[in-house]
Amino acid sequence: MKIIALESSAVTASVAVTEGETLLAQSFQHSGLTHSATLMPMVSDLLKNAGLTLEEMDVVAAAAGPGSFTGVRIGVAAAKGLAWPEDKPCAPCSTLESMAWQCAHMGGEVCAAMDARRNQIYCARFRAKNGELTRLSQDRALGLEELAEEVRASGRPHILVGDGAHLVQAALEAEGLPWVLTPPHLRYQTAWGVARCALRMARAGELVSAAAMAPSYHRLSQAERERNERLKAEP
Repeated sequence: MKIIALESSAVTASVAVTEGETLLAQSFQHSGLTHSATLMPMVSDLLKNAGLTLEEMDVVAAAAGPGSFTGVRIGVAAAKGLAWPEDKPCAPCSTLESMAWQCAHMGGEVCAAMDARRNQIYCARFRAKNGELTRLSQDRALGLEELAEEVRASGRPHILVGDGAHLVQAALEAEGLPWVLTPPHLRYQTAWGVARCALRMARAGELVSAAAMAPSYHRLSQAERERNERLKAEP
């Protein structure tokens, strides 16, 4: 099974093609450039340089959230556009699970985290063993103090991954709790992690159509929150 995966949920952008659990090609950027200008050229160049075609792909996957509202929309829209002409199945992957796959080989408890602003992080906890993941929590937006209490209750050091890992590190340090920070090349979101998450979804029968693929933001956008506040304030 060949999977093409897109990751644009945060500051990095990447595209990968896998066959089963084997990485065939990956392109990664942490350049600060706009994902809307870089993602599709990365797809085209990656396929061309790897001698592959979109027609050969069996599944189209994207990081569907949580994450940057704009970045998630770009990735999901791009995946839908790639999948729609030939009605290819799609994998709307959890950004947090996708990050956790990057350290599934390490063993132990994993905390995948992204900065959600407003004194919160998007996070999910997993147990990694023998290269596989078991979920310990759902994806959610959570306060750092609440997460620290979960880590304390587990009684185990946590492997920290994601662009919010440094925030979790600081919170656990302040509480005297143990942690392991993944190195930079494993810490940031990558399309390989998205592809590995998509493979699990395919094996579990969780793929969807291009029409059904949608972002999962896990909370309202700032514009929606401000609109709701204005409506509440109206007489």
